[in-house]
Order: sequence, then structure tokens, then C-alpha cells
Amino acid sequence: MEWQPHITVATVIEDQGRFLFVEELKAGRLVLNQPAGHLEANESLRQAALRETLEETGWEVELSSLLGIYLYTAPSNGVTYQRVCFVAHPLRHDPARALDSDIHGIAWLSRDELAAQPERWRSELVLRCVDDYLAGIRGPLELVRD
Repeated sequence: MEWQPHITVATVIEDQGRFLFVEELKAGRLVLNQPAGHLEANESLRQAALRETLEETGWEVELSSLLGIYLYTAPSNGVTYQRVCFVAHPLRHDPARALDSDIHGIAWLSRDELAAQPERWRSELVLRCVDDYLAGIRGPLELVRD
């Protein structure tokens, strides 16, 4: 079988010290993750990040910078993911919008609230991206070439 990494996008969205997370069902349990998902055909990385955030949270956001590019191999299935993570600002929320079927809700949590429940993280990237954000890591969006 040919090794093929999965390209995913994610957004870190902060408002007054709280971060936007999705509660999603994975392997029969509810886990916390940034709004995130797979890059689709004929889609730019920026378009994918905006689409996934809207579909999973009902939030329209504006991308402001590149947080990082992360390589992660999931211990559960051995699949390697390349995560392109953006920083975004919340613009508008549509609470009536139907969310993706595996999303059970959204939550605004502080870093400490997230850190206190590691058993609920989708992966260790969830806290790592928040910590990188809080450390002030930012790259210009111009680094992302589509």
C-alpha cells in the first residue's frame, strides 16, 4: 500500500481569552478539536479552512495569519496528517445553521479549561496549536501559496 499523508486544515479562533472548539464524535466518544477537516479537490487551503469552520461551528471567520504546519501520525490508526493551521477572527455566527453530522456542539474554552481535560482532546495538536498561538507564533498568509 502506498503511503499517502492526509492534508487537513484547522483554525484557532480566540475571543476575549476563550478559544472556539468543536465537540465531535470520534471512535464512540465526544472529543474536542479546533474546527478542522480535510482539503477537498479544487479547493485552496484558505477556502478549506473557511468552509470547515463554517460547516462545523456556524461561524464565519476571517483568516489573519498562518499559525503553523504540523505533521502528526495518529497512534490509533497510523495515518499521517499534515495539518495547516490558521489563526482566524470571528465575524458572524449563525446559530440556526445545521452543523456537520459528526459535530455535537461548539464550546468556547480558555487554555486552562482545555488543558484540564486531556482525555477529551482529539489529539495533542489541539493544545499545541493553542499554546503556539499564545506564544505569539504567526506567519503571514502570503506564505500559503495555492
